[in-house]
Amino acid sequence: MEKIVVKIVGWYINISSYVSKSYAANKALSLFGTPRRGYITNEQSDFLDTAFKEEFEYDKLPIMTYRWVGKRQTIILAHGWESNSARWKNLINHLNKKDFNIIAIDAPAHGKSGGKLFNAIMYSEFINVIAKRYQPDILIGHSVGGMASVLFQHKYQIPKVKKIILLGAPSEFTDVLQRYSDMLGYNERIRNQIKLTIINTFGKAPEDFSTAKFLKDISSQGLIIHDCEDDVIPYDDAVSINQNFKNSKLITTKGLGHSLNDESVANHIYEFLEN
Repeated sequence: MEKIVVKIVGWYINISSYVSKSYAANKALSLFGTPRRGYITNEQSDFLDTAFKEEFEYDKLPIMTYRWVGKRQTIILAHGWESNSARWKNLINHLNKKDFNIIAIDAPAHGKSGGKLFNAIMYSEFINVIAKRYQPDILIGHSVGGMASVLFQHKYQIPKVKKIILLGAPSEFTDVLQRYSDMLGYNERIRNQIKLTIINTFGKAPEDFSTAKFLKDISSQGLIIHDCEDDVIPYDDAVSINQNFKNSKLITTKGLGHSLNDESVANHIYEFLEN
């Protein structure tokens, strides 16, 4: 049923492109940036209630944060698409026992943060607001949260950030956009107009948003963890990121999927933080 709906939506936007390419592209990008999930369940809320909650603001949008206080280094956690801060429960419990100071952020249009649309640029600015307040030593990002973390560090070059951990992170935004366009079956009129709309909106082309390229001028120590069977973000992305991240190590898992929500991953992260 879901596949049928996807085809109908793609067909509608394709037809719309013959009336107005800009209208169709805006609709396509709005769909691309609108999460269907990411809200907090009652069970997740119980866990998040164990944290100190504090709300910040970026461009009039509220940013919800959760803090588990510790005396060691400060870690900022950035979750991925259609998720929220509760996805870090297992890792937070692991690291909190080791007395790390942990801050988890709800992304734009996710959890209890504000906004209706999501993009990695806005997410990186959310991270910057929180980084100014808490001065992190370590960034950990899952999926697009990893891309946003790298974009943040690339732009602001915070010397205090010594380690960056990327879990299932995408390398090239163009590839993410292509997979989305292929899934909806967009025609070339829309694909070309989407690129022009992105340039007009952000002042950069889709190919300019590259985790691998951004990492070339980042001196932090890096850990990349990616599952070889990830069906959301291809494993090749991790290889490309590792090749461009000059001070990084790549750990390959198998059978953990895109979520990488496993005790073995927490152990890899803790070992990396201790060395």
